[in-house]
Amino acid sequence: MSRRLSPARYAWITRAALVSLVVIVITGAAVRLTGSGLGCSDWPRCNEERFIDVSSFHGAVEQLNRLFTGLVTVLVMAAVLAARFLEVRRRDLERLAWLLVIGVIGQIVLGGVVVLTDLNPVANQGHFLLSMFLVGTGWILVRRAGGDVDRLALPSGDTRLVRTVAVLASVAVVTGTVVTGAGPHAGDENAPRLDIAITTAARLHGISVIITLSCIVWLLTRIRRRPFGSLHTAIEVVLVLGVIQATVGYVQYFNDIPAALVAVHIALATAFFMAVVNLWYSVGPLERQFDAERRAIVSR
Repeated sequence: MSRRLSPARYAWITRAALVSLVVIVITGAAVRLTGSGLGCSDWPRCNEERFIDVSSFHGAVEQLNRLFTGLVTVLVMAAVLAARFLEVRRRDLERLAWLLVIGVIGQIVLGGVVVLTDLNPVANQGHFLLSMFLVGTGWILVRRAGGDVDRLALPSGDTRLVRTVAVLASVAVVTGTVVTGAGPHAGDENAPRLDIAITTAARLHGISVIITLSCIVWLLTRIRRRPFGSLHTAIEVVLVLGVIQATVGYVQYFNDIPAALVAVHIALATAFFMAVVNLWYSVGPLERQFDAERRAIVSR
């Protein structure tokens, strides 16, 4: 029996790892939004009496999130191991998969810090931002595993604008975590909050979102007349998700931040960031296209 793994099968492994990375963001949000952040008061044990304890609602929610982290770890490790058995070995896939493993280990440690510091908001922010890094890396791994390694060449000005959109979108995500750190859903009623008024945090976040959306519209306007159909779609997806996300954000803010809308906001933030990473990854420097054309001419 051959021990080699086909690219198609490996692609399915990377998709499973990505799905698990997205789901853990949602389950982590459920822990906070149900007030279950200290449902397990210790780490890595649930509490002083039991390693695993699902005897209470809050404990069960927190414990299930921890157990699901184990599944995420297995899947990203599978992505690393399977990459070594591909029919054609791909070092780039191995490196990306190892990034996921290191990141998940970091999440486990950071999760312990969150619990042991009684849900410190800065630690919680780091927890979410690392999740976004993992989701973005997982998305790139899926694209590369699926054979999508070529990147669209654009003039340097357009490439810089795409990069600017990615940076601004990342800033919007970071300012969003500041709103969360100042807001009412801390994971426990006694958890500390950031020393900033939520109105101030929301304004800063809103300004960053408006600037980001404006830059996306500018980018779409510049690109629309050029024959880059796939890039048009990538930009439009980012814009649509950004507008929906902003709308949900404003609705939740003016309705006393209900937990259900916060959950939708977090899910949309994850989808938005994946779309931004997809846009960023889709674009490469113009010189690569010229080099490829020159090589093709020489080989004729």
